[in-house]
Amino acid sequence: MREAIALSLSHVGQTGSNPSVGCVIVKDGRVLGRGVTAKGGRPHAEPQALAEAGDGAKGATAYVTLEPCSHHGKTPPCANAMVAAGIARVVVAVADPDPRVSGQGLKILADADIEVTIGILQKEARRAMGGYLTRQTKGRPQVTLKLAVSADGMLGKLGEGQVAITGPEARTEVHRLRAASDAIMVGIGTANADDPELTVRLPGQENASPLRIVLDRRAELSTGSKLAKTARDVPVILAVAPSATGHRNELETMGVEILETTGLEPLLQTLGARGISSLMVEGGARVAADLLAQGLVDRIHLYTGEAAIGEGGIASPITRDYRPAGFILLQEDTFGRDHRQILERLPVSAWL
Repeated sequence: MREAIALSLSHVGQTGSNPSVGCVIVKDGRVLGRGVTAKGGRPHAEPQALAEAGDGAKGATAYVTLEPCSHHGKTPPCANAMVAAGIARVVVAVADPDPRVSGQGLKILADADIEVTIGILQKEARRAMGGYLTRQTKGRPQVTLKLAVSADGMLGKLGEGQVAITGPEARTEVHRLRAASDAIMVGIGTANADDPELTVRLPGQENASPLRIVLDRRAELSTGSKLAKTARDVPVILAVAPSATGHRNELETMGVEILETTGLEPLLQTLGARGISSLMVEGGARVAADLLAQGLVDRIHLYTGEAAIGEGGIASPITRDYRPAGFILLQEDTFGRDHRQILERLPVSAWL
């Protein structure tokens, strides 16, 4: 199951609205087949692993990170494929909350006298599929807030645009997080002050750039910005108030999608309805504070650099020494001289 989870992580953010699932087929202590949901979402992991295993799948055990699907979509049900292949046992980490599946895949297997075990490494698998599971259960993407904070607790300096806080190793890791996200979001203040591209610039992963979203109530994004100029290459959504005018018409002409919304939560619900499972938030102290205040942040990637900003700094709502209520420290590591903490929100029932 650990190998299946590792396989699933290799395509996170690249499988469209489908979850990235890993499958490993084993018999007599030997791995006969491996599969991971293909980029774009199809084919699923199970048929790929079954194809690799061939006739050896008969009597074998399949380890799958998510309950095999049971519905006829663009591909036949994976549960039926396992039955047809003669799999003897299926070990599943997490049941699928999708109402089209939700226990039906397990029933197909059990009705075929296949032994089913569920819940193995469930916590690890849930983290690996956090985006998909959040969208299925909450109707919105899993929100990961990324912050780079100076040694004195600042996100940047007023009037100076983008300020380098972390080194190249940490920035490379941030690009990996972008590549694993369906969408990335910043506030209009960050967009106009820093003029970011918000793309993935890792060798070989340039095509993994996520959908780019700007929170821009009045449609004030500059038509000369990198985001506007590249909107036809990598999609850009401008989330605006219904009354917004600003540069709306000019930006639409440049290929920017204008999306009217009344707030953060309705926006996230709209994104979830579009099949967006993971959202990275990478800019704006106000955006970060608003998301935290509304309980809409699921994970935090907090990078702390060595340098201090000093007078005129923009204070971060989170620092290495201040953790928001309801979050636990999941992971701690270093990249070059920079320190990273990954925080995860506990279920409400765990901290009330």
